[in-house]
Amino acid sequence: MTATTLTPSFDLQQVATRTPASIGRVEITDVSKAYGANQVLRDVSLTVEPGQVVALIGPSGSGKSTLLRTINHLETVDRGSITVDGRYIGYERKGDVLHELREAEILRRRTQVGLVFQNFNLFPHLTAIENVIEAPIALRRQSRAEARSLAEALLARVGLADKAGHYPRQLSGGQQQRVAIARALALSPKVLLFDEPTSALDPELVGEVLDVIRGLARDGTTLIIVTHEIGFAREVADRVVFLDHGEILEQGPPGQVLHRPRHPRTRDFLAKVL
Repeated sequence: MTATTLTPSFDLQQVATRTPASIGRVEITDVSKAYGANQVLRDVSLTVEPGQVVALIGPSGSGKSTLLRTINHLETVDRGSITVDGRYIGYERKGDVLHELREAEILRRRTQVGLVFQNFNLFPHLTAIENVIEAPIALRRQSRAEARSLAEALLARVGLADKAGHYPRQLSGGQQQRVAIARALALSPKVLLFDEPTSALDPELVGEVLDVIRGLARDGTTLIIVTHEIGFAREVADRVVFLDHGEILEQGPPGQVLHRPRHPRTRDFLAKVL
């Protein structure tokens, strides 16, 4: 198991007494991450309240996707801490040090945080409904009948009730991404992460995926979205966070960050993409 140092500013007693009502609250505190000499994240702190939609924007290589992957412990951190409703996903505390949990326990805790990848990551040998039912059976010990009933409802929710028996190769990119969203929802996560969910899609298919995400936002799901769709961020996000070189340079309501940015680097970035 690996260990990481707890940040001095992290109040463990406060976390321990937090009320159960805060479902889907993400706290990122002074997180840093490096790959060798490449410092990808630099003392990043961010709090996402339950039901909020946060859009992470910034140039390629700014650390957005790495930050997203640290939330559900697909990437470990070198320093700092991340909790969901006051609980670590990949660590346990011993004294002032966080020790990485065994893989089985990490997998169990990771079900609280769904992640939708940009390249779908569906199992090609399974149908749409089989892709959705696998995780509830394996990780939640649901019966096949229960998992199938849930999967049917979720595929209907994303507009794919008539595609349940289709294999990924028989689906368009937009349909595959909607299956991936249904699969993530099958574990009833507290938080749903999207890593550039439309970047692998043809332009005419982008809208159908964004419509599903809009619906999740209306339902009050806590969403953290890495996106280059600035118009979508403006419409859906409660807060826009701009990262560059592994640091949060600016954050605030979409109207402020996207139309009246305060940091010169944000202004320069938006001038090139808007």
